[in-house]
Amino acid sequence: MIITKEQTVGEIVAKDLRTAAVFDKLGIDFCCKGNRSLEEVCGDARLSFDELVKELEGIDSTTGSGIDYNSWPLDLLADYIEKKHHRYVTEQTPVLKGYLDKLCSVHGDKHPELFEIRQLFAECAGELAMHMKKEELMLFPFIRKMAQAKQSGGTLQPAPFGTIRNPVNAMLQDHTTEGERFERIAQLSDNYTVPADGCNTYRITLAGLKEFEKDLHLHIHLENNILFPKAIVLEEELLDG
Repeated sequence: MIITKEQTVGEIVAKDLRTAAVFDKLGIDFCCKGNRSLEEVCGDARLSFDELVKELEGIDSTTGSGIDYNSWPLDLLADYIEKKHHRYVTEQTPVLKGYLDKLCSVHGDKHPELFEIRQLFAECAGELAMHMKKEELMLFPFIRKMAQAKQSGGTLQPAPFGTIRNPVNAMLQDHTTEGERFERIAQLSDNYTVPADGCNTYRITLAGLKEFEKDLHLHIHLENNILFPKAIVLEEELLDG
């Protein structure tokens, strides 16, 4: 992989998902803030560019890179995000809410931070539910229409919301907000560390929140760094043609 200072974090991860582990280890956000250049993130992290390149190039070349989302047609990628990541959020939200209620009841007196974690997660869950519904009812259907028009050579009727940049910008802002909420949850939980007096439910809850954040990062990465930029380009191509 050719790596330059001008490339963004999101571009690097879009080309090879394995690099996400490197950025995670270095504390560099590859999803919500994936539009930053490597030069910029190195400055923020007080890391030399050569060190970062060495880390990225150290990925075992014999290991498969997993799913190449970057090569997928946009309608397939939209379907995948909806069926995998949206479904995951919908299924896990009530489970984690129940666990957090129990933790607050049993451990809240000694760990008052649990109440803020519960509140943050409830806010995140509510906002994500509305966010996903907007994608499923408005944005994703239009992306599928564009993909069909490209494949059939047909014409694209302008969307009722104007250019696709309008809903995309709204989705990007939502992503930033939810990313920041989970940053706060990670801080409050000492990066999901179970305290000495933590019970098995405590352990399961923090593990669940950590997994939820991991899934959210991939979910946001697929949209911010692959689906949305390509959808914007495709709309421009279809309307100009």
